Amino acid sequence: GRAPAPAPAPARAPAPPPLRSPVLLTVSGSIKRHNRGALDPVVDQMAHKHGLAFEQAFGFDAAALANLPTETIQPTLEYDGKPHTLAGPTLEMVLASVGIAPGQPGVQLTLYAVDGYRVEISLAEVREQRMILATRIDGQTMALGGFGPVWAVVDADRVAALKDKPLAERFQRCPWGLYHVDVRLA
Repeated sequence: GRAPAPAPAPARAPAPPPLRSPVLLTVSGSIKRHNRGALDPVVDQMAHKHGLAFEQAFGFDAAALANLPTETIQPTLEYDGKPHTLAGPTLEMVLASVGIAPGQPGVQLTLYAVDGYRVEISLAEVREQRMILATRIDGQTMALGGFGPVWAVVDADRVAALKDKPLAERFQRCPWGLYHVDVRLA
């Protein structure tokens, strides 16, 4: 007798159209909108080495971030002791664009920077401190190798819990070179 023919592979949903420019920020986890598939341990080498794993995610390029409403802050930075103008969407707005309701209770985030630094923070803290994803400093696009291309940052001079701390301690939960946000529901 003949062996039965192998079952056909399950159909996959078509891939979303590619973004027009490189992805600067990927959001994964308990989100409702997706535009990319699973982490590929070969192609997504840095994320894989940082221990990330996901089946679906949403990638933002520079245009996608720029299309969100922009907030501007002017914190005094620890690096030179001077105020600088930082601009970009709020992290809460970025999360809202992938289906996380503003102020949604029980949302926990892990923010991943390119150098391996990671920060655990709740959406409630992000909202209370008005954390932005800065893409510009003093009118200039932030580059990889500096603070950018994305910096999760707060106006520490105006956040009650931070403003009286020494400058060197105000930005410990503000990773620059941010490239990934993992969302979990508690």
